[in-house]
Amino acid sequence: MKRRTVKKQFWFSRDEAQDLQKKAKKTCLTEAALVRLLVRGYEPKERPDERFYDVMRQLSSIGNNINQLAAQANSLSFVDAQRLQKEAERWHKFQADVERQFLRPEKSEMKWQ
Repeated sequence: MKRRTVKKQFWFSRDEAQDLQKKAKKTCLTEAALVRLLVRGYEPKERPDERFYDVMRQLSSIGNNINQLAAQANSLSFVDAQRLQKEAERWHKFQADVERQFLRPEKSEMKWQ
């Protein structure tokens, strides 16, 4: 990680300061981290609601179960382990896609960059 050695200080109106605080809270970032992302051209996502985390836990559980089945099938040689492994990889890719969609910041299309 880059070491931050340059200090910047800004003045905000009360409303601006409250807006920054609310937006940082919505994204689960510190105010400084939020500003750094925005300056670098990224638009952070708001923290998803609990349904997202429920889905992620379920997906993780399914992926783990499929991996266990693949290992068992491979050792007992009665199921197409390669097909089962492919399915497990598909679930893990889906899980990563959901994380990317809901959690990871995206590059912003702001014109002033």
